[in-house]
Amino acid sequence: MEVIPAIDVKDGKCVRLYQGDYGRETVYSDSPVDMAVHWVELGASRLHVVDLEAARSGEPVILGLVRQIADRVSVPVQLGGGIRSVETASKAIDAGADRVIIGTAAVEEPDILREACDELGPDRVVVGVDARDGYVATRGWTETSRLPVSDLVERVEATGVRRIVYTDIARDGTLTEPNFGAIERLAGATALRLIVTGGISSVEHLVALSRLGVEGAIGRDGSLHGCRRLSRGGASGERESPLQVFSVTGRG
Repeated sequence: MEVIPAIDVKDGKCVRLYQGDYGRETVYSDSPVDMAVHWVELGASRLHVVDLEAARSGEPVILGLVRQIADRVSVPVQLGGGIRSVETASKAIDAGADRVIIGTAAVEEPDILREACDELGPDRVVVGVDARDGYVATRGWTETSRLPVSDLVERVEATGVRRIVYTDIARDGTLTEPNFGAIERLAGATALRLIVTGGISSVEHLVALSRLGVEGAIGRDGSLHGCRRLSRGGASGERESPLQVFSVTGRG
C-alpha cells in the first residue's frame, strides 16, 4: 500500500479543512512547494495535490504551482480539484501532473471519463468518489447529488478508468479514524483499484487499511505531522513490502 501525503491548496497556502468546510480551515504552511519537498524528503513516493478554489469554481488556479512542485520533486504528483473537461485534464498533465482526479464531471458529464481515458490513457485518469451519507458530493463538496456512491462506482467500472479515490467527508480532517466498514464493503464490491482518505490519524489505521487491500491511503498534515520514514514493511519496518509506512509522532 502506498501512503500519499496530501497538499490541499487555498489562496496559495497549504490548508486542512474540517469535513470539507471552507469556513473551518487550518493553515499549516505558507509554501506548498516547500511542503512537497518536505514530504518527499520523509520518503513519500507520490503526492496528492488539491486545488480547493478550483474544486468550487471549476476554474483551475494552481497549474503554475503544480509545475513548480513537479520541477522540485522526483516523485509523481496527482492533481484534483476543478478538472471538468478533457482540455483542463490535458493542461494539468502538461503542467507536470502524473494523474488527474475527476470528481464533479464524473457525476454531471460522465462521458468525459471515456474521452479522458482515450486522450490521456487510463492510468492517468482517476475518479474522485466523495461520499456524504452514501451519496456523491460535488463542486468542492458544497453540493450533494442524489447519486448513490455504489451507482457511481458501477458507472466508473464501465468507462476504462482503473482507480478511484474514495473520501468519507464526515471523517475528513477529523483525525478520528477511517470508515473501515464502508471501505471494506467498497473494496469487496469493485475490481477498481482503491485509494482512500478521511480520518487517518495513526500507523495502526494505515496497517488496517493495507489489510483491506486498498492500493493507497492519503493523509493530510494532521495525520502525518512530525513523521519520520521507516523502512518499507510493516509498522515495525522488519521486512520489505509494498507498504510505505510513516511513524506519526504528533497530531496536528
